[in-house]
Amino acid sequence: MSIGCHAGSHAGSLRLRLLRRLALQSMAGLGLVCVGVYVVISWTLDQRQDLTLGMKREGVEHLLLESRGARDVEGVRHLLNDFLAGHDELTLTVADSRGRLFLPPQRRLGPFVKLEHFAVPLPLDLGGKGTASLAFDQGRDEELLARLAWTLSIAAVGGSLALSAAAAFGVRRELAPLRALVRQTAAVRADRLELRLDGRDQVEELQPLIAQTNDLLDRLAMAYRQMESFNADVAHELNNPLSILINSCEFALRRPRSPGELRETLQSNLEELRRIARIVGDMLFLANAQRGAQASRDELADLADLCAEVLDYHEGSLREARLRGVVRGGARASVDAGLLQRAISNLVGNARCYATPGTDVVTEVERRGNEVYIGVSNEGVAIPEEHLPRLFERFYRVDPSRAGASQNHGLGLSIVAAIARMHGGSASATSAGGVTRIGFTISSGATANGR
Repeated sequence: MSIGCHAGSHAGSLRLRLLRRLALQSMAGLGLVCVGVYVVISWTLDQRQDLTLGMKREGVEHLLLESRGARDVEGVRHLLNDFLAGHDELTLTVADSRGRLFLPPQRRLGPFVKLEHFAVPLPLDLGGKGTASLAFDQGRDEELLARLAWTLSIAAVGGSLALSAAAAFGVRRELAPLRALVRQTAAVRADRLELRLDGRDQVEELQPLIAQTNDLLDRLAMAYRQMESFNADVAHELNNPLSILINSCEFALRRPRSPGELRETLQSNLEELRRIARIVGDMLFLANAQRGAQASRDELADLADLCAEVLDYHEGSLREARLRGVVRGGARASVDAGLLQRAISNLVGNARCYATPGTDVVTEVERRGNEVYIGVSNEGVAIPEEHLPRLFERFYRVDPSRAGASQNHGLGLSIVAAIARMHGGSASATSAGGVTRIGFTISSGATANGR
């Protein structure tokens, strides 16, 4: 799964996205408030209209009830007109039981009217009863609501613009530390790997990213230093045999040589070429392991017997160094036997170089829970503790003078660690009390029932 992106492809500007979202939220929030204000005022006016109509209805009914026995019809009409005085928005129409208008409408009604019809008592001369229509002209309230709608709309738009402008200033100000972080990141180069991001002025949400970035820069700086050291080591390791080859060829070409002399020169050159081939082969093996190559684990092997075979292979060199190979413990596991023999052989060869003559080189096989440990120990000068974590680095040597470099090119323990990783395990080293133990584990996925 790819975690990268194509150049130029991104999700847009964070600042613009924040401003767009804040503007929309501001407009939506102010719009809802304005709509709420409009609805409440409209409802309040409607309630006021209903209340006014109800009160005037009761007044008209009470007035006509008291004047029911009156014979002065004109007087009653004047009372009704006086009752509505000062209420320009109200119009009263009264008709007798025959439908004749007793009180015609006082003014012309507008397009927005609320009506209420009800029965009323009339003077006996008008039949004693009739109907009334009380009309409330809503024109003024509609004009008020229209002005209110325009005012609220302008307020919503203006408020949104004002809030958006304030948000733009605030977002720009709040993103200033992020821009500073970008400048800090841009300052990190191959020649300034000591620089780290300063998170003191950054928000809490960015602190994990800053910490992870600084941790990544630490690893990159270490990898860069290791790469530089690795390049120097490779150049040094290859320079010696190449120099020997060049000098040997130049020496052979200075004057005519006999076939025997040329054969001796070619044999010497062949040894150096084989040494170069071993270095290149080991480097290719480590490169494949680093790319994630896994052991086949297709063979169920007796690890004690595997160790014994390796010791038999080294028997001559061990005897020459006045050492004795010993195998202790045992277990069975599904492993790549060839790779495991190579790892054990590297460990035995390393122990042979540093073991005290007359002592044992002990190969141990031990089950540890769901893992199997394979290690080789020898008696000799203890390795300083500060060197132990670096023993499995490529070309790393405890002795900086590179004594014995012609026989050992410093990749043996790196290959041991790589083979351990290919079997799902890891390598480790201890050195105390005159005994150095270097070994590795095989993960539970590679083990079987042991003995």
